[in-house]
Amino acid sequence: MPAPIRKAVFPVAGLGTRFLPATKAMPKEMLTVVDRPLIQYVVDEARAAGIEHFIMVTSRNKVVIEDHFDIAYELEATLKERGKIEALEGLRRDQAGAGDMTFTRQQEPLGLGHAVWCAREIVGNEPFAVILPDMIMRGETSCLEQMMATYNETGGNLVSVEECDPSETASYGIVGIGEAVGDAFRMTSMVEKPKPEDAPSNLYITGRYILQPEIFDLLGEGRRGAGNEIQITDAMLRLLETQPFYASPFKGRTFDCGSKLGFLAANVAFALEREELAGDFAAEVRALLEASGR
Repeated sequence: MPAPIRKAVFPVAGLGTRFLPATKAMPKEMLTVVDRPLIQYVVDEARAAGIEHFIMVTSRNKVVIEDHFDIAYELEATLKERGKIEALEGLRRDQAGAGDMTFTRQQEPLGLGHAVWCAREIVGNEPFAVILPDMIMRGETSCLEQMMATYNETGGNLVSVEECDPSETASYGIVGIGEAVGDAFRMTSMVEKPKPEDAPSNLYITGRYILQPEIFDLLGEGRRGAGNEIQITDAMLRLLETQPFYASPFKGRTFDCGSKLGFLAANVAFALEREELAGDFAAEVRALLEASGR
């Protein structure tokens, strides 16, 4: 049995420039899908998979994320006084337990690999998960839960993948397909944003990783890659030379909420899942489509 995954790293230091001006003063991770911020969805996913320690790699102007997971005494007192017990219980379910969440800063925008490296002392010498909060998953079983089941069989390093249209490979990190291992397969390569004719497959990495701690030594060398940044993919490629990497196809759908289209699609999909919203919301969408002639 491989070593358990107890900790997850959430890189939340990005500027969110694709959503300006909304993200000028508010972290992109606090944008809401229906009525829950993006960061809450990914923390919920990690909890469902058994993660015990949540590590947020932040930057300036991200303190509101920390506040979101803290106790809001005045708000709780007001809700209790007004008898809004359901809302109060919801707040208490979402907040972090004492000592369950750690915040550290990425003081320079040097890439995803550098953000993960900033968590090295908190993670320590044990395998860990990395969850990108831009990517929101929808499935009967959460993405990280699916990955944990595969990891317990394979050990090593693991990423979640999903199919994209072959014409869209230049937008993603694409993996090469090796031998099947249960529901997963062994990865033979990783190529960042290849042209369709050069892509080894149409399976892209969806922003969920399980990594062994040796990745920190490679990231710590500070080698710059695309965009003159320290890229996690570059370190993974080097680790692939000495350790096994597996890919687990996600049984569900990924919404890239770092893009406007993906964010809007996620709002529609999750709203239609809500019993109290689905009927009226579907009617509103149909009316809007008819009015626009689409």
